Amino acid sequence: MQRVTPHLVAGLVAAVLSLLAEQCWADGGGPSLAERVIWAVNAGGETHVDVHGIHFKKDPLEGKLGKASDYGVRLPILRSSQEDQILYQTERYNEDTFGYDVPIREEGDYILVMKYAEVYFAQSQQKVFDVRLNGHVVVKDLDIFDRVGHSTAHDEIVSFSIRRGKLSVQGEVSTFNGKLTVEFVKGYYDNPKVCALYVMKGTLEDVPKLQPHPGLEKIEEDGEDGEDDEDSEVGEEGGKKKLPAGVKNRVQSGPRTPNPYAADNSSLMFPILVAFGVFIPTLFCLCRL
Repeated sequence: MQRVTPHLVAGLVAAVLSLLAEQCWADGGGPSLAERVIWAVNAGGETHVDVHGIHFKKDPLEGKLGKASDYGVRLPILRSSQEDQILYQTERYNEDTFGYDVPIREEGDYILVMKYAEVYFAQSQQKVFDVRLNGHVVVKDLDIFDRVGHSTAHDEIVSFSIRRGKLSVQGEVSTFNGKLTVEFVKGYYDNPKVCALYVMKGTLEDVPKLQPHPGLEKIEEDGEDGEDDEDSEVGEEGGKKKLPAGVKNRVQSGPRTPNPYAADNSSLMFPILVAFGVFIPTLFCLCRL
């Protein structure tokens, strides 16, 4: 017979409390959104309480790693409420990979929300980087401008769970030692950055949505009207294949670039002009004979 120890009792009590808490959330009598957030930071900025009551702390990396920038404060940020513009206007970047450590003491389902806005570059392929979670690549080749355009709020949302000392994220599992490390990985295009981020208990449905993006809405509506034409292309075997979702939802910026290989009728005039150039002097000489 197993001997009852204080550690065993403490474990049972913790398990019961966790089950009760999850049941309360399911019944709608659980904590508010702000109370579910266990860690939040306004990267490169000061403390801020958003419209949902989430308390973002001042950047703990200030004076330690990377550089803070408030270049974006001169710009209005689309898709963000007026009260929370500052969460997308300030940022921290670094010339190498950098990140934040988030202590997590309880098991359960969690959400990582990372806030971004491109306030400097005006075209894609200028800033591209990855995001890692305890070594797992959870966001690959993030190009903010390519996703939503310039001075526009964009949230990257990653769900993960912690159970029995294991971290599970996007189908991968690793040992968890009580610390979640969020890293922004240096790539080939400029420096990695983040504007704000927070970790909360819950599921994807619990995360507040950004305001609609007019450009994305129009593209999605056009796609629904002409789905057969716009969402597919002819494959090598003559059938149709689906285009990637990113192609459909990409926001166009600026006019289309002219096709450099388009037919140019001016090239057809060259032989005619040469013929006239030879014929006229010859005719002039014959007339003088």
